[in-house]
Amino acid sequence: MSAGSAEAPPLTGTLIGFDFGERRLGVAVGETATRMAHPVTAIAEEGTRARLAAIDRLVAEWHPAGFVVGLPRHADGGPHEVARLAGKFARRLEARFGLPVAFVDETLTSAEAEARLREAGARARSKGDVDAHAATLILQSYLDESNRKKAPHGRTPA
Repeated sequence: MSAGSAEAPPLTGTLIGFDFGERRLGVAVGETATRMAHPVTAIAEEGTRARLAAIDRLVAEWHPAGFVVGLPRHADGGPHEVARLAGKFARRLEARFGLPVAFVDETLTSAEAEARLREAGARARSKGDVDAHAATLILQSYLDESNRKKAPHGRTPA
């Protein structure tokens, strides 16, 4: 499993990003060529089997090259209780689909997603909308960071 570390090459192609939660999974899809992520859905099924069946359908539709999973931390940088569950979820993804998984710090992404939706004049219709937008922020963060790592001599491309 990749942790997005310096020694692991960045994922390329179509990626599915997840905002892991105990009640819902926010889902986004992005492309490394365009460096753009967009919200897709929230998976609210209870139980691992039902969640994985929903992810099976997404994988069949999008044919991803890998996954990006948000890893929660407390505001002080300490590990969040949900981080262990997000790690277990990532291991299941990797084992089931045989695709690499990268992690992104997702500290406060749900709050940021809600604020961005408000700023845009959109009211979230449900918590799932916020989760899908949080997954977009997680995936976009990965795409932005991967782009910076590819820049020659440490410069960010225009």
